[in-house]
Amino acid sequence: ADRLARRIDQEGSIGVGDYMAEANAHYYATRDPLGARGDFITAPEISQMFGELVGVWLADLWLRAGRPDGARYVELGPGRGTLAQDALRAMRGAGLEPPLDLVETSPVLRRAQAERLPPARWHDTPATLPETGPLLVVANEFFDALPIRQHARGGAELRVRIEQGRFARDPADEIVEDSPASVAAMEMIAGRIAAQGGAAIVIDYGHDRPGVGDTLQAVAGHRYADPWEAPGTRDLTAHVDFSALGEAARGEG
Repeated sequence: ADRLARRIDQEGSIGVGDYMAEANAHYYATRDPLGARGDFITAPEISQMFGELVGVWLADLWLRAGRPDGARYVELGPGRGTLAQDALRAMRGAGLEPPLDLVETSPVLRRAQAERLPPARWHDTPATLPETGPLLVVANEFFDALPIRQHARGGAELRVRIEQGRFARDPADEIVEDSPASVAAMEMIAGRIAAQGGAAIVIDYGHDRPGVGDTLQAVAGHRYADPWEAPGTRDLTAHVDFSALGEAARGEG
């Protein structure tokens, strides 16, 4: 919060996306947010069947593609590594034992992943993934944490400033959101799959067509929280626009 306040004091107001990006970068770099002592839970932590079903789906595609050599398991934002662990166990039953590439920037979560998945390789961005072999990409609750922009409908981008000692966003009667960061990530993954083969499964909260509304939310201690209070100490997410992701993927072939 102090760092964001200093930035606003020096630069003036900042975009909602800048606010969300800085807050989440600090949040994920400094804690394991999962479980009873964290702020939220995800499906892989509740039941091993979730990850196993993802693994069976990937194995089925691999079998129907003729068991291509060199396939790699790639997960974006793999949490504690629980989903990957369960998916890999299911894939082994079909004879598929791919090497692991995990896209993760949090040092805290990388340590948790290393305990479960010691042979994995880590990447800060999908840009450094291997350029050969089919990619089996999993993104579970990854895109919802990427920064969004917000605009007044038919108007300017909404900004965040300090008002009466707290963070506040420009008012707007109707809000339209987009996420250039999400589109860029999907383009990168889709381009690789088009060139190398493979598939991606994206599981998240969102909508299948563009809409109007403010979907930015925060959660702390397993309860809804104010996204404009204590940035960096609570998880900020927004609904995923699957139509935009689909368009980005098709654009890359």
